[in-house]
Amino acid sequence: MGSQPQEHSHPLPTDFTPSTPAGRDGLAALLAAPERALIALDFDGTLADIVPDPEQSRAHPGAVAAMAALAPLVGSVAVITGRPAGVAVRYGGFAGVPGLERLVVLGHYGAERWDAVTGTVRAPAPHPGVRAARAELPGFLEGIGAWHGSWIEEKGQAVAVHTRRAEDPVRAFESLRVPLAELAARHGLIVEPGRMVLELRPPGTDKGVALAEYVREVGAGCVLYAGDDLGDVAAYSTVEKLRTEGVPGLLVCSGSEVPVLADRADVVVDGPSGVVGLLAALSSIAGRA
Repeated sequence: MGSQPQEHSHPLPTDFTPSTPAGRDGLAALLAAPERALIALDFDGTLADIVPDPEQSRAHPGAVAAMAALAPLVGSVAVITGRPAGVAVRYGGFAGVPGLERLVVLGHYGAERWDAVTGTVRAPAPHPGVRAARAELPGFLEGIGAWHGSWIEEKGQAVAVHTRRAEDPVRAFESLRVPLAELAARHGLIVEPGRMVLELRPPGTDKGVALAEYVREVGAGCVLYAGDDLGDVAAYSTVEKLRTEGVPGLLVCSGSEVPVLADRADVVVDGPSGVVGLLAALSSIAGRA
């Protein structure tokens, strides 16, 4: 797709400099033509710190301001999350923010969509397997001796089991992988693992599919994707595939707690505060372009 991007005259701070040639090409393309760039961001662990109770999760104090400063300078900004779209909008504080008038939130791995321009959520009917699994889960967890320390989160289009409060969260998480996969399969669902959480949801959607579809929709000329967890691996794979098709990309990992993601990233930042710093640096440089 034409000549290789040239180095931009305003380099990022060292902490945000890509460690790979592909990442440097992605950054150069973003800064050379920000109006063609898509900035795609996970929510939990990327824009919001991980907290013991997901219902208490809120966007990092600087996240909305950093997004609002960058959004008018780039082609599009999207949040891609496993949460229901409306919940992410509420916990993120994204509605009615000047600068984020074109923000799109793709919830439930792309099954739901909220557009700032309309302020409405589009969502499919709930999968019947989710309702069935949700009804069965309390007795199921008690029957296998996993009720103590685990808890169920209602997510509308999905249902999740958290082990972060267990005496040994990792052991509890690993012990639930196979039983929950079998339960999910009985109801036509799949299990999406995360940081001390196993989510039962319908097949056919993931962050990679959602990202690829949105890239096509907006005609992005380059893509930055930032995530922190196993659910973001599919989005990383999409960016890597886009690179082979001539669309430059920059992969950002928020924190290093998930090596399978951090090892593939072009830039690893220090959690949501690092993501906010990167977005602010990009808006500063793009604003001078």
